[in-house]
Amino acid sequence: MTVTADNVVIAVKMSNDIVTARQAGRELATELGFSLTDITMISTAISEVARNITSYAGTGEIRVTVEDREGRRALVVHAQDNGPGIKDITRALQDGYSTGRGLGLGLPGARRLMDRLNVESAPGQGTLVEMWKWVPPGA
Repeated sequence: MTVTADNVVIAVKMSNDIVTARQAGRELATELGFSLTDITMISTAISEVARNITSYAGTGEIRVTVEDREGRRALVVHAQDNGPGIKDITRALQDGYSTGRGLGLGLPGARRLMDRLNVESAPGQGTLVEMWKWVPPGA
């Protein structure tokens, strides 16, 4: 794990790294003044995308940072891998769709938990999931 001011990068290679990524997001969200409910949603969304990395790509990284999005401050999570990519992003974002043995809740679940979620992927090109939650006013 690499930590700088408002920027944490976690290499995701095994299931223990999912816990590390979740905790890093939880700590930054707490520092930013998010409610306990929002902290739980953020850490759960991070778990979902990190689990996708270990399940489908094998390795990747999670970066948690504070950035400007649409003119507002946001806690931003980047989940990136060099895995097989996603053939049909629209379908992958549908509840219940899974190419593996999962329940198909990963990406759709993360999208519901965060304020925004974008996916960039192509077969053989890996995947980048970027999701964010607006920082509470006054934080």
